[in-house]
Amino acid sequence: MNRIVIAGTSSHCGKTTVTCAILSALRHRGLKVCAYKTGPDYIDPQYLRLAGQCEAYNLDTWLMTGERTIQLFAETSRGNDAAIIEGAMGLYDGGMNSTAEISKLLRAPVVLVIDAKSAGESAAAVALGFREYDSDVNVAGVILNRVGSDYHAGIIAEALRAKGISLLGTFRRNDGLAVPERHLGLVPADEFSGCDYDLLGREAESCIDVGELMRIAGSSGSLHDVPLHEITPCVHGVIVGIARDEALSFYYPDSLRTLEALGANLVFFSPMRDDCLPKADGYIFGGGFPEMFAQELSGNASMLECIRLCRKPVLAECGGFMYLCRSITDTSGNVHGMAGVIPYDSVMTSRPVLGYMTARALRDSILCAEGQVLRGHEFHYSTVDGEQDKDTRLFELTRRGTNTSHYGGYVKGNITASYLHTNFFGNIESAKRFLSLIDIK
Repeated sequence: MNRIVIAGTSSHCGKTTVTCAILSALRHRGLKVCAYKTGPDYIDPQYLRLAGQCEAYNLDTWLMTGERTIQLFAETSRGNDAAIIEGAMGLYDGGMNSTAEISKLLRAPVVLVIDAKSAGESAAAVALGFREYDSDVNVAGVILNRVGSDYHAGIIAEALRAKGISLLGTFRRNDGLAVPERHLGLVPADEFSGCDYDLLGREAESCIDVGELMRIAGSSGSLHDVPLHEITPCVHGVIVGIARDEALSFYYPDSLRTLEALGANLVFFSPMRDDCLPKADGYIFGGGFPEMFAQELSGNASMLECIRLCRKPVLAECGGFMYLCRSITDTSGNVHGMAGVIPYDSVMTSRPVLGYMTARALRDSILCAEGQVLRGHEFHYSTVDGEQDKDTRLFELTRRGTNTSHYGGYVKGNITASYLHTNFFGNIESAKRFLSLIDIK
């Protein structure tokens, strides 16, 4: 499999724009591409999916083991001409799950994106440092972003040549190609219609040596024989309702595919626009931006009443957790009534809670048994006032790195909810438990 990692020196250097441009350019050349994002990210893959007209998967050795990560890549890249992998943050950021570690795991060469604004020869010094920092990481070339002029590009190109570093392309400063940001990263792709993927592809063809990029991708080391993971169905005819629209859109595609592989039928519905829940044996409310669509969610009284009357098992993550609470107070201080099946209130704050988490279950739920340990991640700018209620809290959560712990989540009756994001592909037993417990046939 021809594969390459598009990494950056840091966040906000233009990795997503460059990766989308490359995907679009390859697609216009008639190549079949597949796309990936390293680390826990729901938004960037939406853009990669549209640019490459393909599914985009996350490669994350925390949410799944290294072996499972390789299996996911092997299974989903098969039959494609090229796999383009966008990194997270800076190349070496993230410890065991950094873009550098993923590149080594997949034996994939790296192209480094450098934001060249306000930099000259120093950009070459940065590239040299990144190349030499870990000799096991194959930094095969550089793409410069936000270059001001031909003269500007020439200064950096000469400095790169002097250090034996390949310059694969230069993107000029163009605010029209930028994607707007929000408090969790980029604005989701289904909310931003201003991204012209064909234009990005043409831009890549004009300013990147796409042929050389593909040659580098073809130099990837062999992954040898990867044992594929067979998932045996555990249920038959179980229907799972998945809440998915602009407000709640955060789902890992391999997580949903795992439910299907285990025998579930998935039906999708919109909490913003549909009048009622679809007929199903259980429901999942994923993460997203309910605070940005709080007025629309609160105004759909028939859906909220349907949820209040529902007695089927419900699993909610992050934004879905907020939606099931009594209210959401948005960033302007406006209070919006929500489903109220969780007797707490959600309030937006200015400080993020983020990081990988180890979650120890404090009681039985449809997700896991008491004492079971899950891996997941949190990323939110809100709090829920009842998370410390000892009678309903679901997890003791320990942050990776700091080893600090806190309690979180809610479990009572048919509701299991928390800020924790998980991936069923990395938690097969949890997926089996969920489906088996909602199977009432």
